[in-house]
Amino acid sequence: MTESVATVTTATPKGRDTGNACRLSRPGIVCPLGADHGLISSALFSASRGLRVSDDFSPGTPLSLGRVTARLVDDSDWPAPLRSRNNRLLATALEQLVPELEALKRQGIAPERIGVVLGTSTSGIGETEAAMDAQRAAVAQGTPSADSWPQSFEYRRQELGAPAECVAWLSGARGPVYTLSTACTSSAKALASARRLLASGQCDAVIAGGADSLCHMTVKGFMSLEAVSRKQSQPLGAERDGINLGEAAVLFVVTPERGGVQLTGVGESSDAHHISAPCPDGSGAEAAMRGALASAGRAPGEIDYINLHGTATPLNDAMESLAISRLFGTDADSDTGSDIDHARLPAISSTKALTGHTLGACGALEAAFCWLALEHGRLPPHATPREALDPTLPALNIVYRDRPETPPLRVMSNAFAFGGNNISLVLERHTTDPESSAC
Repeated sequence: MTESVATVTTATPKGRDTGNACRLSRPGIVCPLGADHGLISSALFSASRGLRVSDDFSPGTPLSLGRVTARLVDDSDWPAPLRSRNNRLLATALEQLVPELEALKRQGIAPERIGVVLGTSTSGIGETEAAMDAQRAAVAQGTPSADSWPQSFEYRRQELGAPAECVAWLSGARGPVYTLSTACTSSAKALASARRLLASGQCDAVIAGGADSLCHMTVKGFMSLEAVSRKQSQPLGAERDGINLGEAAVLFVVTPERGGVQLTGVGESSDAHHISAPCPDGSGAEAAMRGALASAGRAPGEIDYINLHGTATPLNDAMESLAISRLFGTDADSDTGSDIDHARLPAISSTKALTGHTLGACGALEAAFCWLALEHGRLPPHATPREALDPTLPALNIVYRDRPETPPLRVMSNAFAFGGNNISLVLERHTTDPESSAC
């Protein structure tokens, strides 16, 4: 993690909020569904998968992978430590935010008041893998080991701080700059950190999100955990047997402005149940969701939609279903407090079946999908067919394409990681009325 702390202070630009508003800009998205909002929205709202079968990272074992096929920014003239696929994904997402960054300049926001907080779990590991392959080949051909590394090899490409440093370099931001790496919650925590930087007055804007790129270590590592499905994943399915892996980059400009899509609630928990398995009773996930509701000042019945963590592993889907059923389907004012009222449950779906599990990027990617749901007044359908659902799971209010459209106003996005590291975000669409509440 790297950080440069700003010491420059400026007056609050005219029209910006001095309270706790936390506006998420139109996101820059690069994912297996595409690299522009039109393509992504079309696939998202039709439950069209962006996965392709490949054994590029698992020779001899074809897997369904969510690989980005969009044209990426060229990094050939970048400083050597910043050249990686992970950073090219981020740079391509950043290009989509040029109007938002130009708006900050027009408002007089100094670079020292603009932070960068990102999440990743891979950084530039893929480039190190390629260098190691070249090094082994050179040694096999008789080159002394000490002289066998490619001249182009740069260790700093795989440092976890590299993504945030790259975005800061590309954008000119000179406020706090750091990277978080908490596995699958990384980029959701980056958004939470951006919110705190604004609330504390340390920044007037934060570029926040995350990226992860496919590499051999990630794919083979999850295969060694027996967590990868060799077919298309089936979240909440009776025959679900693991995740599909994917890659993505997502960035928001987060500002203390009212209106638009607001990050109104953040809830985090750490149940530390197991190094890789979630707590089976869902208590850690439930604590994060309860915290997000409390942070947003909302009751469970006010949430219209939940984007599940929904990985399609047997343990995750079971515990997440249980936690949602218990928290959202129970009347807190009832005498028993235990009877599940399914009519109270919010709509839910998992979008990981469309993109694969993008690991450190998934929290920001699925927050972006929630942003699109609020923007378009539509909900992403679930990809697992009704007839394939697991009847042993608690019954939830699953979104399918034949569901009548009801524009959501308040949505939640879940991300749960190794070690019982959990986070839930609440996003809401607000008017620009100065009397309307924010986060």
